[in-house]
Amino acid sequence: MKVKMNWKSVRDSGGVWIALVVFLVAAAISNENFRSPQNLVNITRQVSYSGIIALGMTFVIAAGGIDLAVGSLFALAGVVSLFAMNAAGGPESVQLVAGLGAALGVGVIGGALNGVLVGAARVQPFIVTLGTMSIFRSLALYFSNAGLVRTDNTLYQKCGMAEFGGIPLPTILLFVLTACLTVVLKLTRFGRHVCAVGSNERVAYYSAIRTGLVKFWTYVLVGGLAGLSAFLLGGRLNSVSSSGAGLSYELDAIAAVIIGGTAMTGGKATIPGTLAGVLLLGIVSNVLDMWGISVNLQGTVKGLVIIIAVLIQYRRKD
Repeated sequence: MKVKMNWKSVRDSGGVWIALVVFLVAAAISNENFRSPQNLVNITRQVSYSGIIALGMTFVIAAGGIDLAVGSLFALAGVVSLFAMNAAGGPESVQLVAGLGAALGVGVIGGALNGVLVGAARVQPFIVTLGTMSIFRSLALYFSNAGLVRTDNTLYQKCGMAEFGGIPLPTILLFVLTACLTVVLKLTRFGRHVCAVGSNERVAYYSAIRTGLVKFWTYVLVGGLAGLSAFLLGGRLNSVSSSGAGLSYELDAIAAVIIGGTAMTGGKATIPGTLAGVLLLGIVSNVLDMWGISVNLQGTVKGLVIIIAVLIQYRRKD
């Protein structure tokens, strides 16, 4: 079956890159502190944690699904990661590996649970992930007594704050994963099948595509990336808050994906567009802070950006 996604998705993501450049220039002109190199680096670091999740969310939405549980799974993975690190014996490097393995393991298992319920049991993804969102957050709060989990592993903090050429490690991983997942989406059978399922699941099924399995792996992917992101953020702070970690990350990830040009109804996706959406949201938050806009009103601006992006998508369909 033929799926129209390659050149059209590139063209659709061009609009958000243009908007990103225009907004970047306007912000730089309006405030001299904004254009400082350190501020720009800080923006990329701040958005990298939700941005890594957004890359996986692109596959979920492209396949016609949604994942509301990634923020809560992020918190659970972070909490379990630090518990595993503190419980592991031996040198700090061994503890670090144990923490990373626990974070990825929890993320993958949580994603697999969503994937089984959506892909095999055929339950609506909104209902499934709404339920697991509550479950994962509840478990994170229970394991940590609704508090903060800390670690004294100095190597972990060094890794969390590591920079290469002045670029933070989370930022580097965000861009590397963007390149890798772009290849996966555009040049592999799995990527083609993801868009085929999202475009028309029944036609994809009769074309011998295992639609349930495709959906399953998209949730495993976003879950694993949520675990990785939680591990990175924990290293920056040397702690994880069970109540605050990952809060609203699912909304930021979904917003970045939609703003980037991926169709909310599935079938069309662009990883570079998602990256542009992530950066655009980060710049919006940063420049609003510098303009002295109340934090309580910043959500209004983000909401308007999302609505405008969706309206543009519907106009293109018409």
